[in-house]
Amino acid sequence: MASSKERILDSFENILIRDGERAATMEAVAAAADVSKGGLLYHFPSKEALVDALGERLLSLSARDRGLMTADPDGAARYYVRTSVYEDSALDRALVAMARLAQQGHPKAQQNFAQIQALWLAALEAALGSHTVARAVKLMGDGLYYEAAFFAVSGANQQGADEMEQLLELVDLLQSSDRGGA
Repeated sequence: MASSKERILDSFENILIRDGERAATMEAVAAAADVSKGGLLYHFPSKEALVDALGERLLSLSARDRGLMTADPDGAARYYVRTSVYEDSALDRALVAMARLAQQGHPKAQQNFAQIQALWLAALEAALGSHTVARAVKLMGDGLYYEAAFFAVSGANQQGADEMEQLLELVDLLQSSDRGGA
């Protein structure tokens, strides 16, 4: 069973995903986590502390994902595009929850997003040797993820295996067309 602190953070994340930033009050988080407000305040003395903890979770999960990307035998670019699907994973949930905060102009959420975007772009650029190709691959993956996370309804608009393979072939083409470019 998850610790009270993890349960509280999970509840904050769930409320952000489901209902948005305004609904994620301290009272709502405490109720969702099934803890007293005092129990919540013991672990997270403010909503900013919850945001900070969610940011730490997101950065940790993103760093882990970067490690998987750089170690993938098919290459970082193929990994990035192939995994740019929403699967309701811990990383997916942290990303969407933080996106809800960023949409409201929350500065720490925006900083966290800038940090992970730079992390992933740097990994792609190191693997591909080209900023331009790395950015194109990243934008392709980001577009797939955005569509899957925010617009897919009951599996609609999700790539089939054939379409994903065609996209990966395009990634290969991008890689071969601009080795060492801009």
